[in-house]
Amino acid sequence: MSIIFDKNTQCFHLSNSRISYIIRLAAGKYPLHLYWGRRVRTISEDMMVRRSPWTEDRFSLNETAMDYLPQECPTFGSDLRQGMIHVIHENGMHALILEYESHRVMEGKPQLAGLPSARGEGAESLLLTLRDKVSGVAVELCYTIYEDVDIIARSVRVINGGKTPIVLDRVLSACVDFERSDFNLITLSGAWTRERQLYTRPLVPGDQGTSSARGASSVQTSPFMALLSPNATETSGEVYGFALCYSGGFEASVHVDQHFLARAQIGIQPFNFSWTLEPGEGFQAPEAYLCYSANGLGGMSRNFHAHIQNHITTGKFAHSERPILINNWEATYFNFDEEKLLKLARVARRAGIDLFVLDDGWFGHRDDANSSLGDWFDDTRKLPGGLAGLSDKIHKLGMKFGLWIEPEMISVDSELYKAHPDWCIHVPGYPRLEYRDQLVLDLSRQEIRDYVVEVIVAALRRGNVDYVKWDMNRFINMWGSPALPASRQQEQPHRHILGVYDIMRRIIAQFPNVLFESCAGGGGRFDLGMMCYMPQAWCSDDTDAWMRCRIQHSTSLVFPPSTIGAHVSAVPNHQTGRTAPLSTRAAVAMAGTYGYELDLTKLPRKEIEEIRVLNKRLHEIQPILLYGTYYRLLSPYEGNEAAWISVTGDKREAVATHVYAQAFPNMRDKLLRLTGLNPDLTYRDTDSGRTYGGDELMYHGIPLKKPWGDYMSQQFHLIAID
Repeated sequence: MSIIFDKNTQCFHLSNSRISYIIRLAAGKYPLHLYWGRRVRTISEDMMVRRSPWTEDRFSLNETAMDYLPQECPTFGSDLRQGMIHVIHENGMHALILEYESHRVMEGKPQLAGLPSARGEGAESLLLTLRDKVSGVAVELCYTIYEDVDIIARSVRVINGGKTPIVLDRVLSACVDFERSDFNLITLSGAWTRERQLYTRPLVPGDQGTSSARGASSVQTSPFMALLSPNATETSGEVYGFALCYSGGFEASVHVDQHFLARAQIGIQPFNFSWTLEPGEGFQAPEAYLCYSANGLGGMSRNFHAHIQNHITTGKFAHSERPILINNWEATYFNFDEEKLLKLARVARRAGIDLFVLDDGWFGHRDDANSSLGDWFDDTRKLPGGLAGLSDKIHKLGMKFGLWIEPEMISVDSELYKAHPDWCIHVPGYPRLEYRDQLVLDLSRQEIRDYVVEVIVAALRRGNVDYVKWDMNRFINMWGSPALPASRQQEQPHRHILGVYDIMRRIIAQFPNVLFESCAGGGGRFDLGMMCYMPQAWCSDDTDAWMRCRIQHSTSLVFPPSTIGAHVSAVPNHQTGRTAPLSTRAAVAMAGTYGYELDLTKLPRKEIEEIRVLNKRLHEIQPILLYGTYYRLLSPYEGNEAAWISVTGDKREAVATHVYAQAFPNMRDKLLRLTGLNPDLTYRDTDSGRTYGGDELMYHGIPLKKPWGDYMSQQFHLIAID
């Protein structure tokens, strides 16, 4: 791994043993994007600059150059296309031309003030400083390359080095100009209960991509996109992935110009964003991750997975086994009392479940979704001994105790709203539009953040909790804060997200032994920003096994199984009405952080015993499932089957799972080809006792049973034998 500056060619070359990223200073001034892909020794000088079809004057910012040069940091003023940065000066005029000022190479990676970001172990960083000579505005471009993953971490910081204020109207985190546009674009879009559905289409001239202006990364879309070469598949071909470490509104877009060249960009959503910088002040944009794979979508995913596990997730549970949990939500909803909860917990303990989670409805006078958010005091009607009393009883059963909270919200019907009706995000004179009968606290304000931290810390201590489900159940439709002057109102969306990160950082720091799980009305904030604070996130409120095959398949494009919250729920399923066997519901949920979300007290003894056996099996194989190398084998988007496999680093153990959707009559015997194994080893299937060569499993396949009924599954635990 190295970062080298060649004074003769004026090139910065970032490389590890597999990839290269090269920047050239044209005329010693303008950083141009030269190359990103497989590792190369160098790029010949006559190939170094994109040639204009009209002129050989390639180094001056004339009109042709502005419309053609592949700039590392294009701005409004130096580029005729939409760029990364747009600055408005005090006189109302728009211009910024950045030239190279200095650079610095450093070990590791700088952390970003107020923002989540990857760690820098085993990394090296280039800090490239550019400056506009007229205004004094400086831009710091940070590039980090890792030895263990084929990812470039990029971030941007803008500093007002002038004498008058400026307004940032657009600050994205990364831009890559490609010499071609014959790519297929993948984005992940959907809705509540069908998050992150996989969509692929070819690039066309103009703008395309995905974005969110909802104040969160959202269930509707994901801060990620990938560009695939025409021949790219799951296992082969070039793929360029882009992901943003941010939980607010974002944009991930590709512009194809008149020369059929593609510009890919990702960063904060420019809509409803501006930021005033006084002289001497700086603005830090979120971090973006650029992943190159020469081995198809699977290669991209495994790089993202390794990056998340090695450099993003932190704390006690980042690499450890997770407890099997039971959540009372779908068992009771709001209709519970302490005895009902304890009855459920006692059955759960007999079934081998480790953790009991008390969901919504334990605080204020919350008997439905209409009240009490913000009133984080115990409802002693339901819990006579409060959280402390219930937690003590759960712990005495030999189980851990978990709690649901939604700290970022406030109900109109609450003591908090009566005391502080101005604490919600609102615009004076306009209706306070409630969604899910709730409003959002204005976390851009310090006094509100301090209140949230105080009451949530008190509740978690009172409950002696071992696990927290941190929910966020609505997006933001109308921004306004009395704490900001009129000229700065469009700073609120980003300031609010910084406030969310602040309260998370402060609360989580006080509970290093607690497992935190992010949730947002299902998978509405499933992003890398959240992963820097919480090692797992609830993937979707849709717990139907077949729909989860789809959702978890596409989620795995970026996120490893250790981050994907997945539970076994009741049948008929509460979201789809579908009925699937318990074994299949369990096999699918085992591809994430496993748990249950159903009323165990209504199940026959036979099923409780089956759950106990499943839980025992999970404890044996969970390290492989969560932290093994993950391969997608069959896509539920392409047919009637889904399959995946996780393999240990030494390739001596693996767990493969196959799921049928619908059964058909007169089906022939089928084989499932596995991958990631060692072809020279022999493996034993722990269930059947049969042995297979690794080469046989990979090149021929393992026999599958014919399905007898819809939504049948098989799971194979393979162990190498000497």
